[in-house]
Amino acid sequence: MTEKRKGARSIKDIPPDILTQLNKGEIETANLTEWLAVDQRLLLENLLQQNDRSEYLKPILKKVDELKKQTVNSINEAIGLGILDLVDNNKDEKFLLKLSIHQADLVRCWAAYTIGRNKIYTTKEKLEKIQQFAADTHFGVREICWMTVRPDIAGNLSESLSILIEWTKHENENIRRFASESTRPRGVWCEHIPELKQNPGLGLEILESLRSDPSRYVQDSVGNWLNDASKSQPEFVIEICDEWLRESDTKETKYIVKKALRTIHK
Repeated sequence: MTEKRKGARSIKDIPPDILTQLNKGEIETANLTEWLAVDQRLLLENLLQQNDRSEYLKPILKKVDELKKQTVNSINEAIGLGILDLVDNNKDEKFLLKLSIHQADLVRCWAAYTIGRNKIYTTKEKLEKIQQFAADTHFGVREICWMTVRPDIAGNLSESLSILIEWTKHENENIRRFASESTRPRGVWCEHIPELKQNPGLGLEILESLRSDPSRYVQDSVGNWLNDASKSQPEFVIEICDEWLRESDTKETKYIVKKALRTIHK
């Protein structure tokens, strides 16, 4: 078993051979620094050449060039949507399957967009298909995949919550975390969900199921969910936290409550 790379702390410290491998899609990024350093245009060009799809390059890059604000996330989304258009138009499912299991994490992120933003799928189908990305071993793929389905979750909240409640019972902590993170009332790098800001009790069944979760990764998400809610409904959050501390005397619940109340206690 090869030892996991730690990655450089700054972009200028990334060894040239590592950067070349990243841009060729031969390895995963090891940390956020590497994730930000990848030239997604070059990675796309290399990917398409390697798969005899070079004719896809220009139309996808056109979408990228049309972006008003070019960030890692906006470029990632534009490439994912560009691939989705071309795969749909060319009935190129074989290529799509390759992307979803590709060794490069950013390529798997693009693949997540081809599911999360595919209009032929229902919300239920999208969530079923996105679960493999929610379970991904790479942090970047896990973050991007919930963002791809967030508009559907917000637009079909009741149905989504009923599906995601079942995810809170999954043995994989990444999938349990998705149930919480994807439904945060405010969230990070995404539009808010007004219904949950005004009535966070709608998501309570998911939170209750995770209130003593053994995973710190899940605990952080639940604490952040409640902290989001505290900015519009502080009394609700105080009441829930008091109730949890009375009913669940565990270090996990105490950690979540502390995180949940941090804005209120400022």
